[in-house]
Amino acid sequence: MLKINFYFNQILIIFKIIINKEMEHQIKKIRWGAIKINSKKVKDLKIFPGGYRSWDWNETGTRHCPGIQPSDIQELIDNGATTIILSAGMENRLELPDETKKWLKEKNISFHYLQTEEAVKKYNELAAYSNKIGGLFHSTC
Repeated sequence: MLKINFYFNQILIIFKIIINKEMEHQIKKIRWGAIKINSKKVKDLKIFPGGYRSWDWNETGTRHCPGIQPSDIQELIDNGATTIILSAGMENRLELPDETKKWLKEKNISFHYLQTEEAVKKYNELAAYSNKIGGLFHSTC
């Protein structure tokens, strides 16, 4: 009986470690102009397997139109994302050009393009079951 309790406790410890690891990159809160992940707040978020950072549009020259470019997404794929959540902004003003959709399909990357609050829900839902999820989230417009 002691041996069974020992193994049960070991399994519980491992399970808690796994759950905490999966929950590590859940988006905690979204509101106009701010995204909270763990204890950090950012305006726009780039999240990928194993990490996240602020999404700086100036790095790639991103604008609402023409919208999300392959160069915005490449880092997510480089870090192992096979499914990507792309947010259209709070008011759906951030576009996703046909060129970018075609590029994702050519790379066999599945993607969801949704209004930001819906995108966050979808990301958290998928990230609870897979560590191959990435996303770009815009907290305004």
